[in-house]
Amino acid sequence: MNALNDHARPGRRLRRGSFAVAAVLAAAGLLFVANAVSAHGTGRSPQDLAELARAQAARVATQAADVDRLRAQVGSLAAQAADVPVSGDGSVADQVASGSTAVVGPGLEVTLDDAPSDSLHRDGVSADVLVVHQQDIQSVVNALWAGGAEAVAIQDQRLITTSAIRCVGNVLRLHGQLYSPPYTVSAIGDGSAMKAALAASPAVQAYRRDAVEVGLGWEVDSQDALTLPAYSGATDLDYASLPGGVDPLTGRTTAPASPTPSPASPTPSAASPTPSAP
Repeated sequence: MNALNDHARPGRRLRRGSFAVAAVLAAAGLLFVANAVSAHGTGRSPQDLAELARAQAARVATQAADVDRLRAQVGSLAAQAADVPVSGDGSVADQVASGSTAVVGPGLEVTLDDAPSDSLHRDGVSADVLVVHQQDIQSVVNALWAGGAEAVAIQDQRLITTSAIRCVGNVLRLHGQLYSPPYTVSAIGDGSAMKAALAASPAVQAYRRDAVEVGLGWEVDSQDALTLPAYSGATDLDYASLPGGVDPLTGRTTAPASPTPSPASPTPSAASPTPSAP
């Protein structure tokens, strides 16, 4: 009996050992599968560039909404604590220039668009000529500023001093958002002066020639009451430098004035803040 028992125990120990080894191998297999799913499953960042851009744009939109909410809270608390305006000296001109408030006033809407697919002028023309580029939009924006624009927006995005217009493939990226043509540039200011500035810009003239020759979209509409939203993005600077001859404390030019007369400053008042919600 004892011999049988002694002979039987190693067998049970062997089976228990086998079960333990099997359990370890099974756990290792599950861990391997879990790692594989984590690496290749739906949780991984999208590899397609367009999908990645859409995902990032959606993320930016969500974060921008959070920024708006937090900025409103900070502004309210700061105003309550100090009982003074929280942007510059609080003047209308300061708020309009910084883009910190929505504005309404007369101005222009300039629309640019790619040439239609059924354009009669596409044969033998480079595809580059048939689409709106970032430099085309920049040229329009620069001309509007030169014409005395007090506030400018592209699509639904207010432009400020740090705004950057970039092309991503055949779409426009601005403040983390992606836009497809047609592109609408809205500007508040003296419509006649801004039209004259558009007509005087060599870059805008080049675009308008292509518009006639290959069918690019170009339209300028006068508006009696444009409403431009406040800027809602981040205002922190990663890097900036002043041009030579500028006082870093006052921002004023210390170098001798250029013999070329500078354009006259726009007369304020075309833009005014939109009334706050009750």
